[in-house]
Amino acid sequence: MTQFNELNLSPKVLQAVEEAGYTIPTPIQAGAIPPALEGKDVLGIAQTGTGKTASFTLPMITKLARGRARARMPRSLVLCPTRELAAQVAENFDTYSKNVKLTKALLIGGVSFKEQDLLIDKGVDVLIATPGRLLDHFERGKLLLTGIEVMVVDEADRMLDMGFIPDIERIFSLTPFTRQTLFFSATMAPEIERITNTFLQAPVRIEVARQATASETIDQHVVMFKGSRRDRADSEKRRTLRKIIEEEGEKLTNAIVFCNRKVDVDVVAKSLKKYGVDAAPIHGDLDQSTRTRTLEGFRQGELKILVASDVAARGLDVPSVSHVINFDVPSHAEDYVHRIGRTGRAGREGKAITICAPKDEKNLEDVEKLLQKEIARLDDPGKPKKSAETKSDAEAAPQKTEETAAEPSKTVEKPAQTPKTAEKPATSAKPEKGSGGRSRSRGGSKDRGKSDKDDNKVVGMGDHLPSFIAMSFEERRAS
Repeated sequence: MTQFNELNLSPKVLQAVEEAGYTIPTPIQAGAIPPALEGKDVLGIAQTGTGKTASFTLPMITKLARGRARARMPRSLVLCPTRELAAQVAENFDTYSKNVKLTKALLIGGVSFKEQDLLIDKGVDVLIATPGRLLDHFERGKLLLTGIEVMVVDEADRMLDMGFIPDIERIFSLTPFTRQTLFFSATMAPEIERITNTFLQAPVRIEVARQATASETIDQHVVMFKGSRRDRADSEKRRTLRKIIEEEGEKLTNAIVFCNRKVDVDVVAKSLKKYGVDAAPIHGDLDQSTRTRTLEGFRQGELKILVASDVAARGLDVPSVSHVINFDVPSHAEDYVHRIGRTGRAGREGKAITICAPKDEKNLEDVEKLLQKEIARLDDPGKPKKSAETKSDAEAAPQKTEETAAEPSKTVEKPAQTPKTAEKPATSAKPEKGSGGRSRSRGGSKDRGKSDKDDNKVVGMGDHLPSFIAMSFEERRAS
């Protein structure tokens, strides 16, 4: 097995590596460092968490140890898609260059231009920047890129996703043709391949794993979620997330929860805190000081749950992350690999759980197609479970309905009731007035067997009926 001391690194760099506790390089490091030291262009493709950062920082420090920087003309340039990744690269340089006198500047948004200008004016050996802030300095006339000896593009596929490719092409055009270029990515989209063909010269291609594969040390699961109603789906999904965290118990020492939208990052973090879970959000709309403070708290173990957008999917080097939970299935399958790559790093075991709503099923199919395997399903822990009592009541209800249907006579057949006023006798012994003013015969078959008292009933008038009203015209004339 290859050792770091076999890679032709300078003794001072080797000493710093040993003091950091490393003796054996990862496959990408073992493959990329030797050609980088020889001055060749390198195209490195490896899954996230495999040590790509050291693959270019170590040979750069070795080469830059000879020479001196000039004002406003950095000797090397490292481009990163996010502030967090740029900050991590800067930390790596600090760790491995402590025995070498090298200067560096970090150009990222959210930090004062004045402080950055002062560093550039003094001259820096290593310039670490995000594309937008770098071009801002260039357009202000504070920076020249004609002295670049080594240029590194880190997480190139993420640059493509974030729309930085035009900026990258412009930056390449501002650097000398004789530069050495190191290009690193976890995936290789056609657009990125076009750039490498344009700007890299006969690169040594190092591919230590199949493109877009996740580490075998990560235990992957998916929860198929379906809300009871559309207006309750969001809150029920957050309940499922809380139940997942609760069921993992002590196994979940810390976790990153990824959301597709920035607004959901804030809502989910607020919901977790409301229910007593130690959580904080991080996304691109937060100011740099808040993002830095939140990340530092997570790294130091002071924060248990980090709720993040994809801006934090790259560059978070926290080796002890036990879980990654995808609150949403990422819309790009490659992002799934980057997200879950935050756990199971450096050979450690990790767990990734994804919540998949019906609208995300197509994205889940794309992820499984990319991984070339089916992700194991889990039951939804947030779904209310029916108790035995509730179940028995539900089973009894249809049985009761069937019994009622089988005996309709119990509810349908009821004796007709005579109106209350019909039971009161009229004061007149005369025959009641029929419809149309005609009198009814007292001796009719219908009234046979009834008393005279019953015959004189007039419905609706009661005992207050004057006698002459019940008389027919003929009877009135006779009287």
